[in-house]
Amino acid sequence: MNTVLGRRARALAAITATAGLVLVAGCSSDDDGGSGSKTAAGGVELVKAGQLTTCTHLPYPPFQSEIDGKVQGFDVALIDLVAADLGVEQQILDTPFENFKTGAFLNAGECDLAAAGMTITDERKKNVDFSDPYFEATQAVLVDKKSGIRSFADLEGRKVGAQAQTTGEDYAKSKGLDPVSFESSDAVINGLRTGQVEAVVIDYPVVQGWLKDKANADAFEVAEQINTGEQYGFTVKKGNTQLREAIDKALADAKADGTYKKLYEQWIGPYDDSAASPAAS
Repeated sequence: MNTVLGRRARALAAITATAGLVLVAGCSSDDDGGSGSKTAAGGVELVKAGQLTTCTHLPYPPFQSEIDGKVQGFDVALIDLVAADLGVEQQILDTPFENFKTGAFLNAGECDLAAAGMTITDERKKNVDFSDPYFEATQAVLVDKKSGIRSFADLEGRKVGAQAQTTGEDYAKSKGLDPVSFESSDAVINGLRTGQVEAVVIDYPVVQGWLKDKANADAFEVAEQINTGEQYGFTVKKGNTQLREAIDKALADAKADGTYKKLYEQWIGPYDDSAASPAAS
């Protein structure tokens, strides 16, 4: 037990000290990163020796974004814990978000796992295997304070934006809206800021981080927060049981020893016990 806690404490210290990871370019899975075995601790097979390769889609603060030339965020910090348990280092590959729904980069051997603030859905489970949930998410309707929009119901007949291929976009469409699709969360919010759309439907944690800026908070507000029952999970290639179990173990250990709470407060905000729900979606 002391060994696990010590290693996890060192991992957390390393995360705090380095404040993220350098983004790496994609390369063939035939490249083993130099020399050494692709088998990590616990018999987990990796696509490249000595590293845990994570596919993500930037930017998506506070889960992953590039700050001062390094990729940082809640997802990054949690997967750092997995890498530490495996005795390797995490490297991050920026990829299009639609690949996470199909598992394309996992199947092609470009990445070991995907971490992109991705909601667990039955449709996505057809293509990838999910870890245990690590975050309870809700959707938010973000508007200009002068818009007159006070709830989701007020969006009818308005020009609404959402990030393409996300559950926020799916939710808006399911309610009869025809949202303008943007490539990233930053692009969605910029569309609202520049008047391209009158409101956006987007994950609430993204909005939380954005409204920490006083200038943003002075001009924009959350008209409604919608509990859609969403949970985020990390994904691995179908059938990659050993890596999925390694992720689940790292998450469980982090929740048990307080590391999860520290990282949550660092990246998300005040800790809510429901965020660490162990129940699978």
